[in-house]
Amino acid sequence: MAVFLTRTPLSRRTILRGLGASIAVPFLEAMLPAASRKIRLVCMEMVHGAAGSAPIGIKKNLWAPGTVGRDFDLSSSSLKPLEPFRDHLTIVSNTDVDPAEPFTASEIGGDHARSSAVFLTQAHPKQTNGGDVQAGISIDQLYARTLLQETPIPSMQLCIEPVDQAGGCGFGYSCVYADSISWASATRPLPMIRNPRVIFDQLYDVFGGASTPEERTTYLADRRSILDWILASATKLRKTLGASDRARLNDYLENVREIEQRIQNVEKMNVGDAREFPAAPAGVPDSFSEHVKLMFDLQALAFASDTTRVVAFKLGRDASQRAYPESGCPTGFHSASHHSGKEARIGEFAKINTYHVSLIPYFLEKLASLKDEDGSLLDNTLLLYGSPMGDSNQHNHKRVPFFLVGRAGGRLPGGLHLKAANQTPLANVMLSVLHTLGVKVEKFGDSERPFDLTGASV
Repeated sequence: MAVFLTRTPLSRRTILRGLGASIAVPFLEAMLPAASRKIRLVCMEMVHGAAGSAPIGIKKNLWAPGTVGRDFDLSSSSLKPLEPFRDHLTIVSNTDVDPAEPFTASEIGGDHARSSAVFLTQAHPKQTNGGDVQAGISIDQLYARTLLQETPIPSMQLCIEPVDQAGGCGFGYSCVYADSISWASATRPLPMIRNPRVIFDQLYDVFGGASTPEERTTYLADRRSILDWILASATKLRKTLGASDRARLNDYLENVREIEQRIQNVEKMNVGDAREFPAAPAGVPDSFSEHVKLMFDLQALAFASDTTRVVAFKLGRDASQRAYPESGCPTGFHSASHHSGKEARIGEFAKINTYHVSLIPYFLEKLASLKDEDGSLLDNTLLLYGSPMGDSNQHNHKRVPFFLVGRAGGRLPGGLHLKAANQTPLANVMLSVLHTLGVKVEKFGDSERPFDLTGASV
């Protein structure tokens, strides 16, 4: 076993290697200073819009606050769980996603089938049941292109719901459109990973490099922690570090171990037991919140070690009837989203929206606790969250829910509610996000012009 590193100061690419596994270490003070901040991007989609996009929901401020600017009030909003992070929050309301609307008579009714393909591409999908799918390159992949070979994994595509349905998903649309939010090109949707075990093994290159069949067999036989494989390397590295770096490295490695143990526990529980989702891989928890938190923890590890800087994370699947008991609403998701415009039912759907948003602070707290160049990981991250649908009861794509969290390395002020003029494309906001990330494009999707995310005009 060996540790591959340069003389002090350490390279940002310091790797601990052991039998059949490797670990990229987190940022340490002993490392070379960065030439520029490394901005991480997380793009999260939740399907079915929001209660706050319905006429009653707009009046009751169930999503967008009533006040524009810095003095916004989240007390009635599904964004209330983000209050502790309001200084990092940029809410953009009143934007539309017209590319998700039907363009022809034959496309009417296919909103669920095509919406996810539109969210990060802002491009209208070609109606087809075959393999000749077409939409547009997604915002996450445009950013990933600019990073080239800077990270071992160019980008990660994650999901919670099953996204492996073949064939057509109704109204002449291939299920591919509903299965992915990340597109490497207009004709190349990227597969999403649902199983935390697959992500963990990918992050830590389990079986990677020169691993022999014998080594793979040995690892699978006892599933020892990967830290056991690289213990000697970690010991050698610790001897070269100062006290604060040793503590940071120890915390990071223990975090890796704790997450690995949680995955192993899920796998043990899911063998031979009755499951809520019998077809799910063994590493997938039945609990929605546990699954999401595991995915968040894996993203934080990937960002901390600079293994990747780009993640697309799909939280739901259109027309899913999954129930979220922790939300306080017992109704299945799709049924709840079709609230018939009734105030009581809109309130029930708002509970689900609030529950979904309430999981995000877990991730933000994790990022805030991890040191990075010039601050914390949260300081150097931009998370966008939203839906390509507005009022789900109407299947429209107007006044869609959307917000940003993070300062993007100091490029966004945060602490703002920005209300767009009527009929503003969400693509305008996406175009500005790309500019914030340093991606030089003049147009994105159906964008008309960049949208001011600094609040200079407020």
